[in-house]
This record gives sequence, C-alpha cells and structure tokens, in this order.
Amino acid sequence: MNIGQVAELAGLPAKTIRYYEEIGLIAPGRTKNGYRAFSQTDLHRLVFLGRARSLGFTIEECRALLALYDDKGRASADVKRIARGHLEQIDAKLAELEAMRATLSELIEACAGDDRPDCPILKGLSGGDG
Repeated sequence: MNIGQVAELAGLPAKTIRYYEEIGLIAPGRTKNGYRAFSQTDLHRLVFLGRARSLGFTIEECRALLALYDDKGRASADVKRIARGHLEQIDAKLAELEAMRATLSELIEACAGDDRPDCPILKGLSGGDG
C-alpha cells in the first residue's frame, strides 16, 4: 500500500504517518524507486497509534505500548501501569478543569452584565482592581 491508501485505511493524515516514520514509530519498506510501501503490519500499527493517540497517550507512552505489544513475553502489569498512569493524568486534568469552571462560573454570576463599568470578571482576572 502507498501512503495515501494506508492513510485512508488508518484514518490518519499522511503528514502524521510521515512524522511517525521520522520518529521511529513505524518503519515501512521502500520500493525500488524509493516510495514507501506499507504492509498490513504497518497498517495495524498505525491504527493502534491512532487509537492510542485519540485516548490521549503521549508519543512516548505510545512508543512504550508498541514495544510491549511487540513483546510476546510482556507482563500485562506493565501495560496496566502505563494505562493507569495515563488515567491519573486525565483525572488530574479533569479536577483542574472543574476548578477552572467553578471559578469562571463564580465570576460570571457576580457580574451584573449591564451598562455599568464595574465588572467582577475583569477584577477577578486582574487579581484585584479592574
């Protein structure tokens, strides 16, 4: 398969596939004229990467997960450790977003939203006077 075909099947942009090759996540073969030639294994790895990235795994986490996927003697505990660590990061981001939401909601509620210049939102964003 050429890059256009594999991009369509994997649901990834060709630019992303080239990047994954550049950083060593995939290594497609080459034809005699130098074009990339993707195998079913390459396609499978790209689908794997696409799904992992859509779940928010970092490139380095994807690299580790691919290495574990390729290691038939792997311990599932190693995979679980990576996934659990990622879930903890997601939970921390959610808590941060909830705190941001609560603060912004309070500022919006405090603002009259009328023609007066006094604005608790600007005051809150400036850290005091606004």
